[in-house]
Amino acid sequence: MENKKLGVLMIIISLVFGIFITYFNVNLSDKSDNLGCTPNQECKSVENFLTLTNIAFGFFGFMLALGFYLLFFNKTEQAILKRLEDEKNAKIEEEKFSYIMKALDEYEKRVLILVREQEGITQNTLRLRANLSKAKLSYVLQELEKRNLVKRIPKGKTLEVHLKI
Repeated sequence: MENKKLGVLMIIISLVFGIFITYFNVNLSDKSDNLGCTPNQECKSVENFLTLTNIAFGFFGFMLALGFYLLFFNKTEQAILKRLEDEKNAKIEEEKFSYIMKALDEYEKRVLILVREQEGITQNTLRLRANLSKAKLSYVLQELEKRNLVKRIPKGKTLEVHLKI
């Protein structure tokens, strides 16, 4: 949003500047015509001002183009910031998960990894993928629920397991 405001401001400033430069250039041209410009001292000063106005027109064009760019085309900054924010959040989540994993035993790690891979996995599918008995899986999930790492939600005759972290 700030780029749009800046773009509009740049366009307005450059248009005012362009009008001023055009007015100044027209007056200089009239003055050189009135002097009948032959190579004398007065004509050289007019010629220097005309060169300066050409530079000013270049500056005017640059400001106008920059204003339009900021107003209409500069979306990359927002995309880069969003991507960086997403990467930072993913890295934080990964570090958080790795710290939690350090405090778990081998069965709890295996179950938590499988739940993370497939959010909402049914308890029966989890039992098969973790290669655990029903009793062992039930015990492991109870321990993980006590630690607030997972939650089980009823789904038909079985339970879905979701991460809480």
